[in-house]
Amino acid sequence: MYAVEVREHIMIAHSFKGELFGPAQKLHGATFVVDVAFFREELTVDSVVVDIGRAHDALKATLAPLNYQNLDALPRFAGRNTTTEFLCRYIFDEMAQAAQKGALGPGSDRLAKIRVVLHESHVAKAWFEGPIAHD
Repeated sequence: MYAVEVREHIMIAHSFKGELFGPAQKLHGATFVVDVAFFREELTVDSVVVDIGRAHDALKATLAPLNYQNLDALPRFAGRNTTTEFLCRYIFDEMAQAAQKGALGPGSDRLAKIRVVLHESHVAKAWFEGPIAHD
């Protein structure tokens, strides 16, 4: 299996609902380092997994509406706890859609899977990994 990974970061604010979250129920900030890995069984005719530049551009475009935002105030997340795990899936879905549209370069619609990792700190991270549906 071949893989290519790109990285970016975002700074957000949010709060959580529920006793499970203790002090994180109050508004707080987070800086996430975001890694997105793209996997495929065989290289494209250009001998790549995806175009790294286009993949990085797609990641930046996915993260831009979240960066420096209070996620509690964004309609797309209304009523949701925007946990690290939840955000991993959100970013995965956006990147999978970009891949399926071919936005990561020729052949990106044939990826096998994508993994999104959000690093909360040097001691904690979460990820979502899944296959890419092919029409």
